[in-house]
Amino acid sequence: MPLPAYSQLEERFRRMALIGEAAGVLHWDASAVMPSGGAEARGEQLAALKAVSHSMLSAPEVGELIAEAEATELAEAERANLGEMRHHWLKATALPEDLVVALSRACSTCETIWRQARAESDFAAVKPSLQKVLDLTRQVGAAKAEIFGVSVYDALLDDYEPGAKSADIQIIFDDLKSFLPEFLGRVLDLQASRPTPLLPEGPFPIDRQKALGEQLMTRLGFDFDHGRLDVSLHPFCGGIPEDVRITTRYDEADFTSSLMGVMHETGHALYERGLPTRWRRQPVGEALGMSIHESQSLLIEMQVCRSREFVDFAAPLMRDAFGGSGAAWQPENLYRLQTRVKPDFIRVDADEVTYPAHVILRTRLEQALLGGEMSLDDLPTAWNDGLHDLLGITPPDDRLGCLQDLHWFDGGWGYFPTYTLGAMTAAQLFEAASQAEPGIVPGIADGDFQPLMSWLGDNVHGHGRLSHAPELLSRVTGRSLDPAVFKAHLERRYLS
Repeated sequence: MPLPAYSQLEERFRRMALIGEAAGVLHWDASAVMPSGGAEARGEQLAALKAVSHSMLSAPEVGELIAEAEATELAEAERANLGEMRHHWLKATALPEDLVVALSRACSTCETIWRQARAESDFAAVKPSLQKVLDLTRQVGAAKAEIFGVSVYDALLDDYEPGAKSADIQIIFDDLKSFLPEFLGRVLDLQASRPTPLLPEGPFPIDRQKALGEQLMTRLGFDFDHGRLDVSLHPFCGGIPEDVRITTRYDEADFTSSLMGVMHETGHALYERGLPTRWRRQPVGEALGMSIHESQSLLIEMQVCRSREFVDFAAPLMRDAFGGSGAAWQPENLYRLQTRVKPDFIRVDADEVTYPAHVILRTRLEQALLGGEMSLDDLPTAWNDGLHDLLGITPPDDRLGCLQDLHWFDGGWGYFPTYTLGAMTAAQLFEAASQAEPGIVPGIADGDFQPLMSWLGDNVHGHGRLSHAPELLSRVTGRSLDPAVFKAHLERRYLS
């Protein structure tokens, strides 16, 4: 006797999830340890896995099983899972398999070329491959847009932020654009009126940087029996919940850049580890979009690790790690360095105040590229001009400009808005957590992160996709996403 329709669907999605997990580990391997000569074969492997997964999802019987399951009595969580299954199925049926495979191959090729092009600051070298990725991404976006009755950009945005609309995001970004220039000026004026913080003297050996990062990861709750820290050209978090892989990149002249990158990716990793085990390998058990995911990384990196309480706790660990001494290693000086605002070319190294400008720029550029209002020939100049307009600085080369981020070259179009949405969400969640659990902030000062992680586990991590992001945020914080919370946080930290 065949299993009920819903049970058949759960088993099918479980098997597809396993294929996706294998692809995820292969992606990590390609970024962290694979020799360059393996790139072509790896691209074929990933494309083949994409094809298998796509065929399993888009098969005609899946739609029949979904319709049959929808007519049966299900528990609330099962009904939510079924809704996610339908959404995945609809997106898959919009795309022919050859398009899915072509885009996968194009992304693998483009990412490989980007690595060398970035090192040599040679946008022209990667532009033909990026053009192919862009053309195929437009086709994917157009096919999904037709199914859901939305714009091409919103169809791609849905992969990262389900249900979000670029028009709503634009309202939030416009609000930030009107706030940030004047606020940035006030912050810079205040900083200029105070003594310049001292820079600890390097070099800072990579092995000691790694040891410090792993020490703080452990204090935050990262389990090295279920994860590891490695090196890649662009920091990221990958792998699977039982085996989370995070990477960073090191600079022997500046240990804080790598350390904050490690803290950021640890936030991602702890979210993945905390997803509901009951719904493991089911759509409803996945992370709740990238604004929530980024909120977890930015909550750790920005809300926690750039706080005065964290620096007071971590300063002795930093001194011990590098044998530092003197005024530069005092907590107050390190805190002022961690909260130093200075327009910078590199997004991942940007401070909280200028970071949204990087995201606003990338969002504007990718919308123009996808919509055909701008060509890739114009991207380097448009990037440089845009950054100058927003922050008053111009990248000296494309390595510090349009080549710095992996996302477009790896097919991540529509991803960028979630970074600033995540920063705003992080501020709102941390405010709610601190009010609900008075022990969170004192715990950070003592190096005890359990009160915070328990609250996040109960209120965010363990919920998967049982509700949508706006619903979760409203339930947990008592309001929808409110830019005023983020702005108030910036004013407290940078104008006091």
